[in-house]
Amino acid sequence: MIPRYTRPEMASIWEPQTRFKIWFEIEAHAADAQAELGVIPKQAAETIWAKAKDATFNVERIDEIERETRHDVIAFLTHLAEIVGPEARFVHQGMTSSDVLDTCFNVQLTRAADILIADIDKLLGALKTRAFEHKMTPTIGRSHGIHAEPVTFGLKLAYAYAEFTRAKERLTAARKEIATCAISGAVGTFAQIDPRVEEHVARAMGLTPEPVSTQVIPRDRHAMFFATLGVIASSMERLAIEIRHLQRTEVLEAEEFFSEGQKGSSAMPHKRNPVLTENITGLARMVRGYVTPALENVALWHERDISHSSAERMIGPDATVTLDFALNRLASVIDKLLIYPATMQKNLDRLGGLVHSQRVLIALTQKGASREDAYKLVQRNAMPVWRGEGDFQTLLKNDADVTKYLTAAEIAEQFDLNYHLKHIDTIFKRVFGSA
Repeated sequence: MIPRYTRPEMASIWEPQTRFKIWFEIEAHAADAQAELGVIPKQAAETIWAKAKDATFNVERIDEIERETRHDVIAFLTHLAEIVGPEARFVHQGMTSSDVLDTCFNVQLTRAADILIADIDKLLGALKTRAFEHKMTPTIGRSHGIHAEPVTFGLKLAYAYAEFTRAKERLTAARKEIATCAISGAVGTFAQIDPRVEEHVARAMGLTPEPVSTQVIPRDRHAMFFATLGVIASSMERLAIEIRHLQRTEVLEAEEFFSEGQKGSSAMPHKRNPVLTENITGLARMVRGYVTPALENVALWHERDISHSSAERMIGPDATVTLDFALNRLASVIDKLLIYPATMQKNLDRLGGLVHSQRVLIALTQKGASREDAYKLVQRNAMPVWRGEGDFQTLLKNDADVTKYLTAAEIAEQFDLNYHLKHIDTIFKRVFGSA
């Protein structure tokens, strides 16, 4: 995490004080369950809560202990004992470090997921507003980067809305999958701790018991979580690249908001660069980069090892913090996006009507021409227009081989822009539930 790309709410989840607070809650809830089962005195469980519930844990002291013990959980438990006193001997009974570490990590990931889901909702709101604003604003659709047929700018945003709706569904599912708890002791057999302790801690922490934890929670769950973040990042990059292309000088159909006093270049005062969407593209690469270690963490030795631990200490905070920042930036970009319908119309007209070539092709086949002959006739008249030598509709009307099949009025009818927009309402109903 670096401050430049970090928002406070997400960062706070990963702060040491938050982590130690969660560790304490796991241990204290486990003590409650142990007391109910008669394993430890009830007074001890009550004292553990009373002494440490509102404590501010001394991070420097814990780090100092860890430098000697070389074990983070033992360092924390030692410091906790300094706060709680003699009753601390009843803390962590029958538990292993992974019970605390894995359960805490999943609590942090579920909290992070809740923020990310809210971020996606914010982005969806911006996309929906702008999509309806430009539902019928005609623009050119491009395939291979080349003018194809007309679409609307609202439809471009509807594509993104549908994609991020799927992103929210995937993240909701990933949150559910990661929300498990393990309090099963060494090698996960519950030999030293009753399974009812795990059930109690899970309820208290908003999780569900892991069916088989083998001392660690299986990392396929985490792999799916981080893979989902990677897919979301890719969807963000897709939308960011669209905006970057549309802002190119030769296109300029849309543009990032450029604030008063903003500078685009240290050398060229005229520049207005798509720096926000370029930034999002770079951050998306980082989020995807965290997926590979998550996948490789699935394969641990036997019941457990800690090869996953070092990677997760980095990818947990970095992936969630980075995606949180990028989602909020993208929502702001969409909300403030400058959109230029007149330029869109100008670009639509740029190829002299060639964007209607498929309609002419179909019309010729419906009047009796073979598809092969119709294609040749249309292409024969299209290529001069591509070279800037005339108007497509005029050339068609002057081609005797074309007019054998179509009258001048029938040719003109194929150049109606509204023909391409007749099903926009249908698509919007599918995406938004209303037109």
